[in-house]
Amino acid sequence: MPDISYQAVDRTWRGYLSVPTGPGGPWPGVVVIHEAFGLTDDIRRAADQIAEHGYLALAPDLFDGKSWIRCIRSAIRQARAGHGPAFAVIDGARATLAARPDCTGKTGVIGFCLGGGFALLCAPGHGFDVASVNYGEVPKDAERLLAGACPVVGSFGGRDQMGTTHPERLQRALTVLEVPHDIEVYPGSGHRFMTESHGASAALLKVAKMSFQPADAADAWRRIFAFFDRYLTS
Repeated sequence: MPDISYQAVDRTWRGYLSVPTGPGGPWPGVVVIHEAFGLTDDIRRAADQIAEHGYLALAPDLFDGKSWIRCIRSAIRQARAGHGPAFAVIDGARATLAARPDCTGKTGVIGFCLGGGFALLCAPGHGFDVASVNYGEVPKDAERLLAGACPVVGSFGGRDQMGTTHPERLQRALTVLEVPHDIEVYPGSGHRFMTESHGASAALLKVAKMSFQPADAADAWRRIFAFFDRYLTS
């Protein structure tokens, strides 16, 4: 399905919508938050994969079609601050999905890298029923910020240059807050291990120790879908 437009921040916003094929709706919805490179074909493929599993998947373009170089600093600041226009864009995507006649009204959020940080901070107070965090930053005051969060499933790489402090902090905070969670660190994987890139960028990312790890990626997706099925389809 081609890119779509929806209302957010008092104007039209861009996004990519993937709808499950065949009968069986209505379906739960999932907002897919892109990484630092923006709404790329990699993220569109992730949305399609989610739709194949039986979810409406909407990936908003937080950069609004602009160069990621111009937008990344602002996005990082917003993710770390926990507020800003990007969160309104994500909220608009969730509302758009929930209002569709082919949606059950239940919604989840999944994010990768930069998007993982946004997805985590959207777990409390944004109306989502479940959140998936994939190698995103976890704030130092996670226990305070995640109070009241929906269930969280997280996947991280043990060889990520961000280190393992983030998943350890997330595990500790969710345990203290008694939020249902499934946090896994894959020892042999680095950052961005769930994304299979193509072309010249694939070689560059491999050098940067951010290469696709098919076995770990498959296990992470298995856990994510099991977690989403539990909280979105029951």
